Amino acid sequence: MRTHLSLPGWISASGGIAHRQAALAAGFTIAAQRAAVRAEQVARLRRNWLATDAAPPDLRAAALSGGRLACVSAARRRRWWIPETASAELHLHVDPHGASPVMPPTDTDTPPMVHWTRAIAPPPGYGLLESVEDTLAHVAVCLPPEDALVVWESAVRSERLDVEALRRVRWNSLPARACADAVRGLSDSGLETIFVTRLFRWQLTIVHQVMIAGHHIDFLIGTRLAVQIDGYAFHSSATQRSRDVALDAELTLRGYTVLRFTYAQVVHDWPAVERVLARAVAMGAHLA
Repeated sequence: MRTHLSLPGWISASGGIAHRQAALAAGFTIAAQRAAVRAEQVARLRRNWLATDAAPPDLRAAALSGGRLACVSAARRRRWWIPETASAELHLHVDPHGASPVMPPTDTDTPPMVHWTRAIAPPPGYGLLESVEDTLAHVAVCLPPEDALVVWESAVRSERLDVEALRRVRWNSLPARACADAVRGLSDSGLETIFVTRLFRWQLTIVHQVMIAGHHIDFLIGTRLAVQIDGYAFHSSATQRSRDVALDAELTLRGYTVLRFTYAQVVHDWPAVERVLARAVAMGAHLA
């Protein structure tokens, strides 16, 4: 059905880049598409993609390559939580039996990372992102185990994935199967995933997202050690800070030891965080 927008306007409204078949379905004939290309109103990328100046560089690069955004590049595009240490290089997924990709120019001297793998799940019809399952599979083999699990936890929350269904996927690597076994879908942030993963070896009872005093507590270690992890975006306002202080006071009055850590502490100064927690456990703060 024809839209009231011009072809360039429709493409820009669609994210700056669109498949020619999608444009055709929107009512723009092949002749209209060719005319827009000749008039330099839109650019044709390879055979099947039309783009305006609004096209994001990563999607433009994927279209030029003949592949799809993959791994951490696809995860970023989906707004999953990505560890700071993850590489910024472009990741592309190309069918191992398809034509050789054309490597697009990038903003850096680093060439794109190409994943030559058979797709686990069919990709979206006219999209430039690989499937969610393929993104998870590539993340599992590209990132260190802890970082990969952080991304998986974020994906489960963001995409509302069922963890049991993930475990039934026929993963193509041991790292992906390990992530599927480990993911719980309980963490509200990557910070919380990092925290619980690093303390797993302590073999203590650690319960996530416990309701105490009418509020969710990030972690309860044992029965009395309450731990809160503050991501800056959610705890930076004066109002939120006041609520945090009031909650800490209420928990203390109820007999809990309360420890609160920031994003910077967990990500950049983990040894200091671990020492504080170890001292608390040594003092029996986690016991009733």
